Amino acid sequence: MNNFKKIGMTALAASLVSTSVFAGELAVSGSASVAWENYSYTESNGSKAFTMGNQITFSGSGELDNGMTVALSFVIDEGDNVASDGTTVTSSIIDGHSVTISSDALGTLKFSGEGADSAQNAVGDTAAGNIWDTFDAASTTTQLSESGMGNNSFNYTLPSVVDGVAMAVSYSPNIGQDESDTAISLVYTGVEGLTVSYGRGSSDGDAAGTYNGPASSAANADTTSMKASYAYGPVTIAYSDHDHDSNTDTSDQTAKAMKISYTVSDDISISYGTEEIDSKASTTNVDAEYTHIGASYTSGGMTISANYKEGENIDFSTTASQDREYYGLGLSFAF
Repeated sequence: MNNFKKIGMTALAASLVSTSVFAGELAVSGSASVAWENYSYTESNGSKAFTMGNQITFSGSGELDNGMTVALSFVIDEGDNVASDGTTVTSSIIDGHSVTISSDALGTLKFSGEGADSAQNAVGDTAAGNIWDTFDAASTTTQLSESGMGNNSFNYTLPSVVDGVAMAVSYSPNIGQDESDTAISLVYTGVEGLTVSYGRGSSDGDAAGTYNGPASSAANADTTSMKASYAYGPVTIAYSDHDHDSNTDTSDQTAKAMKISYTVSDDISISYGTEEIDSKASTTNVDAEYTHIGASYTSGGMTISANYKEGENIDFSTTASQDREYYGLGLSFAF
């Protein structure tokens, strides 16, 4: 992270609370990546391509006279305004922006104008790391359903009450006739090597059934995520269970995942993970299944990775074209 010289944060302070002039810091961090990717499946000779990722985060922060810290963050991501087919979906490259107010006694309150995760979704990734997302463009039905969270939303992380326990809540106000969404998460790290998380949140729509959220979700639903991982020496084992329960039975969804990782050395690691998603939207009673084998080498801020992923029954059917493979090589930098 590169820290620039201190600059006045008076304008930011005045917009939040009444206080005297104070100095703050502006910091910039980012990441860049280049990857080679190949998708292969029946009825296709594969799709090989080079891709690039890039993201820059500007963060300004300062301490008020009352001891509270205020921070402003903007995330710039050129890929934010490009859809998977290459078309522009928005004129802005701002991927997220937020204001955070925090103190040791009061905890952390974050207001996100864009790019917020609900408290449930913040701990809702599968244990295997959302392998399904690699094949999401193949079918609109495999998106992992989650609790609702729109722009202009609040996240609050409570101050530490019990050692090893972190608690967060989120609130997303109603959009149009949509009902407001709330979520909560608990993370326990009180035993060395063990991490256990629990998240639950709502995805509520109006009386007409309109819902402003993921296409695979429905109005008036609750999403629960549970995950545990344990590291013993060089081996880490993780398991997760995800349940999306809607008032519309055909929108119910469950997902189970596991992952085992082995740290060969300080620089090299390998992993194997699986995911299985059961969607009641399907009438075939066929689960979507995903597998990932990966290896990575990290040196300083550079990571070289190799990945093989397989998706079967992606649209919850036995259609041959819905069994796909992915091969990828990546080079990424963090600065």
